[in-house]
Amino acid sequence: MKNVHGNTVDHLGEAIVAGRYAAGCAIPPEPRLCEELGVSRTVIRESVKSLVAKGLVSTGPKVGTRVLSEDQWNWFDPDVILWKSKSGLTREFLRDLQDLRRVLEPAAVRMAAERATPEDLAEIEAAYGSMRQAAVDGVGDYVACDLRFHQGLLRASHNRMIVQMNKVLGALLRTSFEISTSRKDGPRSSLPLHRAVLDAVAARNPAKAEKATLVLIEGADRDIEEVLAARRRHPLPNPALARAKAA
Repeated sequence: MKNVHGNTVDHLGEAIVAGRYAAGCAIPPEPRLCEELGVSRTVIRESVKSLVAKGLVSTGPKVGTRVLSEDQWNWFDPDVILWKSKSGLTREFLRDLQDLRRVLEPAAVRMAAERATPEDLAEIEAAYGSMRQAAVDGVGDYVACDLRFHQGLLRASHNRMIVQMNKVLGALLRTSFEISTSRKDGPRSSLPLHRAVLDAVAARNPAKAEKATLVLIEGADRDIEEVLAARRRHPLPNPALARAKAA
């Protein structure tokens, strides 16, 4: 459970991301927030510092605490992703997410095909086995296993920058997986695509691994479009997405 500070950051962050405080406008002054939220000024000030670090607000003398535009928010922060999911995921956000996957994942998997150790391959194979068990037998959390599979591939690139990004990409990847696998039979139908990626990496075939990854991402694109065609905005289950913060 979160403490008072964490709950206050959540309350203010959700309000900003949902648009209740518009970009360029000041959030309510400390005394009012203290009264509304039942917390001390110290809690408000520390919470504002957290929001500044996430790129949601800026502070300054005589101008107060003002909300920044979306392009300045830290979209790699799991809290920001969680708050966005609660307010409704837009097509633009999901497009940006899938564009990022196309840029990063195929290149990382290509490196994995060249650099993966036997231990890396065993971990990815185990993740795939858990995915299959969840999709076919209904045992386990498919999305968590899917995330483990993809993060294993990124780690297997043995590129320090990519591995570091792995820590913050968890929430973004889970967002994509939560939506794409919500389609009926989505998890089961994606298994062969994941298998193709794993087989190419294990065979030390970088070009084939890269191509298979692109096919996998394109499949996720189609699944997401199918889901969004049925409903314009798709808020994700909060408990599932919250787990991504620990990934």
